[in-house]
Amino acid sequence: MPYARYDESVSSTIAQLRKLRSKGTAMFDRQRLQDLLPAGAARNALDCALWDLESKRSGKRAWELAHLKVVERIETSFTVSLATPAAMGDVAKAHADSPLLKLKLCGDELDLARVRAVRQAAPAARLLLDANESWSRAHYCSITPALVDLGVELIEQPFPARKDKVLETLPHPIPVCADESCHTAADLPKLINRYQVVNLKLDKTGGLTEALLLAEQARQSGLKLFVGCMVCTSLGIAPARILATALDYVDLDGPLLLAGDRHHGLSYQDGKIGLPAPELWG
Repeated sequence: MPYARYDESVSSTIAQLRKLRSKGTAMFDRQRLQDLLPAGAARNALDCALWDLESKRSGKRAWELAHLKVVERIETSFTVSLATPAAMGDVAKAHADSPLLKLKLCGDELDLARVRAVRQAAPAARLLLDANESWSRAHYCSITPALVDLGVELIEQPFPARKDKVLETLPHPIPVCADESCHTAADLPKLINRYQVVNLKLDKTGGLTEALLLAEQARQSGLKLFVGCMVCTSLGIAPARILATALDYVDLDGPLLLAGDRHHGLSYQDGKIGLPAPELWG
C-alpha cells in the first residue's frame, strides 16, 4: 500500500518495479533485493511475492521457511477512526465485544473526550491510541494523566518523527510506540531512549525479510513489538500475520475497513484473525 506520508503513490511504486526490471536483474533473491530497492511499498510487494514463490516451490508454508512458530488464531485490534466523541463512542459500542480497540486521535481539545466516550461504550476493551504525529508537548503532558486513569495501554507516535527527541525528557506513564519514526533496523539506535515499543509495518520495512531483522534486533534492544498495517486487502496482511504470534500487540484489521476483500481472504472472527490459506499467500 503506497503511502503519501512517505512520498509514495501507486504510479511511483510501479515505476520503481519497472526500473528494476529494465536493469535486467532477472535472477536475484530476497537478500539481493534489499540492496536493489529502498524500503517501501515496491520492495514489500516484490519481497513478499518472492516468499510466496519459494513457499509454493518448496511445498512449505512461509512460516516454516522463516522458522516462525504460529498459532491458528490470534487477537487483533479493531480501529476506531477519528471522528467526534459521540461518533467514536457509537463505533466502539458496535464493537464492544472486541478485546482490543485502537483509537485515532488528532491533538485537538476533543481527544480526551473521544477516549472517554469510547471507554464508556466499551468498558471491558483494552485501549490503544494512535496520535499520528499530531501532539504537542503541552498536549502530551496535559492529557496523559487522565489517559492512565482510563486504562490506556499504549500511545503510538504522539510527536512528529522529526521532533520525537522530546520523548527523552518526558515521563512515560504509558508506553510509547514508534510508528513513523521506525522503518528499518537502521532506525533502532536513535529510538532506544525515546520509545518502549516499535511498530513493524511491512510497507515501511520493505517486506517480510527486513521485518524479521527489525523484530530480532528490536527484541535484543529491549523493545516490545507491535505489528501494524495500512488499509489493505488480506494479501497485504498475510505476511504480517505470520509475524504476529511472537509480538506484543497486533493491529491487522486493514481488510475490515474495506467494502470488500479479495478471494481467499483471511478469516476474522470474535476479534481474532486466522492464518492465510496457501491460495492467498505463503
